[in-house]
Amino acid sequence: MREEIFGPLLPVRTYRSFDEAIGYINARPRPLALYYFGNVGAESEALLKCTTSGNVGINNTHIHVAVDGLPFGGVGPSGMGAYHGIEGFRAMSHAKGVFVQGRWNLPRLLRAPFGKLADVAIAFTLRSRP
Repeated sequence: MREEIFGPLLPVRTYRSFDEAIGYINARPRPLALYYFGNVGAESEALLKCTTSGNVGINNTHIHVAVDGLPFGGVGPSGMGAYHGIEGFRAMSHAKGVFVQGRWNLPRLLRAPFGKLADVAIAFTLRSRP
C-alpha cells in the first residue's frame, strides 16, 4: 500500500476511531480516489470536509469514474486536473478571451495626447487666482 493500485484489488484498513482513519489519510500523499462505506450523514460529511483527495465514492468503489458528468482526476502526486464531461473540456482546452473595442472609446480620452479641450481645461485649472 505504498503505491497507487490500478487493478482489481481493493486494500482494506481497519481503525479504532474515525479520527484515526482521517489521520491516516491525511498523513500520506493525497489519494486519487477515496472510498467510504458507512452511514451517509455526519461521518461522511466529516470525511469530505477533513480530507483532500481525487473523487470520493460513498458506499461504492468505482461508479464515480463511469459518470461522465462528474469530473475525475487526482490531486498532487496522484495527478492534476480533471477530465470527463465539461470539466474535461475545460481542462484540455484553453479559453481565449477576445475584446473588441466599440465605436465609443472612452479610455482613449484619458491617454495623452489629450487635444485642445484638455489644454483649455488644464490652462483654466492652473491659472493664477488673485
